[in-house]
Amino acid sequence: MSLSTVTLLFLLFAVVMFVFEKIPLGVTSMIVCIGLVVTGVLDVKTAFSGFIDSNVILFVAMFIVGGALFETGMANRIGGLVTRFARTERMLIVAIMVIVGLMSGVLSNTGTAAVLIPVVIGIAAKSGYKRSRLLMPLVFAAAMGGNLSLIGAPGNLIAQSALQEMNLSFGFFEYAIAGFPILIVGILFYATVGYRLLPNHETQDDGAFDTGKDFSNVPEWKQWLSLVILVLTLLAMIFEDKIGIKLSISGCMGALALILTGVISEKDALKSIDLKTIFLFGGTLSLASALSSTGAGEMIASQVIGALGENPSPMVLTFVVFVLCAVLTNFMSNTATTALMVPICLSIAQGMGADPRAVLMACVIGGSCAYATPIGMPANTMVVGAGGYRFMDYVKAGFPLIVLATVVSMVILPIAFPFFP
Repeated sequence: MSLSTVTLLFLLFAVVMFVFEKIPLGVTSMIVCIGLVVTGVLDVKTAFSGFIDSNVILFVAMFIVGGALFETGMANRIGGLVTRFARTERMLIVAIMVIVGLMSGVLSNTGTAAVLIPVVIGIAAKSGYKRSRLLMPLVFAAAMGGNLSLIGAPGNLIAQSALQEMNLSFGFFEYAIAGFPILIVGILFYATVGYRLLPNHETQDDGAFDTGKDFSNVPEWKQWLSLVILVLTLLAMIFEDKIGIKLSISGCMGALALILTGVISEKDALKSIDLKTIFLFGGTLSLASALSSTGAGEMIASQVIGALGENPSPMVLTFVVFVLCAVLTNFMSNTATTALMVPICLSIAQGMGADPRAVLMACVIGGSCAYATPIGMPANTMVVGAGGYRFMDYVKAGFPLIVLATVVSMVILPIAFPFFP
């Protein structure tokens, strides 16, 4: 049996086990990770490299930074301020999605979500609304906001660099031609019909997310210092390119500063790290590596696109590329999906004599539609534990958003980016 076939079988196993959740998500993830090593698809170093991935390091660091906001009671104070202005749950959802969507347009969408997750949990605690209702709109808005600018998501830059080799490029805000309408439609959706699809779970407070604690004995300087360090960490993320420090390292510096200044103890810092998230994300990165290294992902893409024939209509090709990227990105990272699909899309465009920008825009926007699984993007994974989410929660609340994004894109992309201008 070829390595690509073995990889596809593990992908099928993961999908089935994630959907039915007979065993915990993190355990399924680790079975896949170990299985890929045992069957010889990946070596040990590659399979476990996900656990030292920069996003996993960012998770750990931001769990500690967020934990300090809770331990000091500052998250609850911020939550109290926000709930004065947004008096209903729907207003809160809209406010959160607008803020997160716009921020992730100019910041890393993962970084934006990481910074705001503890604040939103604080808002939920103070308002009395369930955090499971607020955290999912937050991460979906972060993904949609990534399509507002060239630097919103790594996949955007992958497409840009491929175009630059052909002396073409996208403008800084050109992704927003499709991205901004999708964000608006997404916000309106969760404020109306989609509001009923959001999970409604009771979550147990544990570790740093204990929102029922009495904070009256916490010194005020600790509360303010936790906020100052969070803001400084956020600023470091905003100016990542200027200062030359990666997001994950900025997060680690913030976490270390909080421990060294005594704002949070080492014990509480360790308690705030959600290991379920780490095992789920780190383990499934091995599957993404296998899909890429064995050619299984490329095989799926080639088979689907090859079925269209030699001269598919531009509209059909745009649709197929978009949907294929949207499916793949829910099981691979959007960065890996874009990296896989960009060269395939370019060769198709060149073969048809079409404008490659049209195909790549469909590829990038489709590749950002990682709403239907907890492993589709780092931000989705970060809220699994805090929101008490199950796999099917993402499918029920996120799949309709993929459908809406597809419809909006199919209207806008052929007009704004015609195949034969």
